[in-house]
Amino acid sequence: MEQFTNPDQYLIWIDQAINWLQANVLVGPVLIQIIACAVAAIPAFFLRRGFTALLDLLQSWKPILHYAGVRRLFSVLPSLAFPVVFVLLVWFMDAVAVQMGHPHNFIRLVASLLNAWIVIRLAAAVVNNPTLARTIAALAWGLAALNIVGWLDPAIVALDSLSMEIGKFRISVYGVLKAIVSLALLLWIAAFASRLFEQRIKKVRHLTPSVQVLMTKLLKLALLSVAVLFALSTIGVDLTALAVFGGAVGVGIGLGLQRIAANLISGVILLLDRSIKPGDVIAIGDTFGWIQSLGARYTAVRTRDGTEFLIPNEDLITTQVENWSHSDVRLRLKVPVGISYNCDPHFAIELCNAAAAKCSRVQENPGPNTLMRGFGDSSVDLEIRFWITDPQNGRGNIISEILLNVWDAFKEHNIEIPFPQRDLHLKSTDTDLRVEMNKSPADD
Repeated sequence: MEQFTNPDQYLIWIDQAINWLQANVLVGPVLIQIIACAVAAIPAFFLRRGFTALLDLLQSWKPILHYAGVRRLFSVLPSLAFPVVFVLLVWFMDAVAVQMGHPHNFIRLVASLLNAWIVIRLAAAVVNNPTLARTIAALAWGLAALNIVGWLDPAIVALDSLSMEIGKFRISVYGVLKAIVSLALLLWIAAFASRLFEQRIKKVRHLTPSVQVLMTKLLKLALLSVAVLFALSTIGVDLTALAVFGGAVGVGIGLGLQRIAANLISGVILLLDRSIKPGDVIAIGDTFGWIQSLGARYTAVRTRDGTEFLIPNEDLITTQVENWSHSDVRLRLKVPVGISYNCDPHFAIELCNAAAAKCSRVQENPGPNTLMRGFGDSSVDLEIRFWITDPQNGRGNIISEILLNVWDAFKEHNIEIPFPQRDLHLKSTDTDLRVEMNKSPADD
């Protein structure tokens, strides 16, 4: 059931506004002040360039620009050159009017509005997003301007009168705007607080990366939930009604969102049991890379070629995962090598160990060790084994480096690397020989 204000009320408001303009604005003393302020804007427009250059010099003041908030504040100053010069001229005219005994109410009103804009714009500079900062400044200045001219309360009454009722719940334009502003402000405060706590949590060295991520996620979720609940309470929403909504959401999760719920719960388990953490080198299926981040639904794994895979947390719980840096970053790699049967395997083993030892990433203790694995069809099979402590730097590059060293050493000492070869023997039977001997020339 909708309930709106009587349309005749708008005509009354318009008539009152016209009467107010005739009584307070369209009079001689006020018009003179309006013209004076308009004239003062002309020199302010031309003087702003020099003042902007002066404010630009402040941005090169390195000692004070060490802080990010101060840098953002100083970056806003050049854009305020015109209002700063304009407000100085307006305050000068106000002082002259006071000394000469002339009316100066409108001049002081303009000066107050300019002061409010400058202060609010500087205060909004603490917000990282420039667009958001300008939006906040515009809204705050609008409220300040209405308050300065004495129109704030009438504007609130007018917006609150534009309402509608749904059952026992009343919705007005003022209530909706109040809820939007409150929600935006509370969400910004929650995001700022979560970033602040995240920085503090990361400085606690006795917490593992997994626990740090878990605490950060839970804290951010809690702060955002509190912000939304406070925003709902500002417009008079009964929070006890959310219990029914929470029950419905629980049923939905149980029926239609099983995989999503499984990924969320798996993410919490991964953070709690610390089986994987950011920076670990893992292999799952055909994917090998480094864990970049642990999310609520997925884990980001970045490969050596720059591809980033988003692996659902449930897969990391239910499938086999190779964690190369879970409890120890030391990793042993194996490189197969084949030599000819005509070469000395003892000497080839010495060359392989020396070739692996030349690589800086190969550990000296224990050092590389080459074993004979068997006698193959075409070669004597050797295997170079060595340890590294930085699997995050890749394994393909170290294997390639060792194989190149082995190639150079074998070429230098004439160690042959065989290629696959087969010996073919043709055997004739006694029956074939007798047929060939009894064959006459006429048969040909």
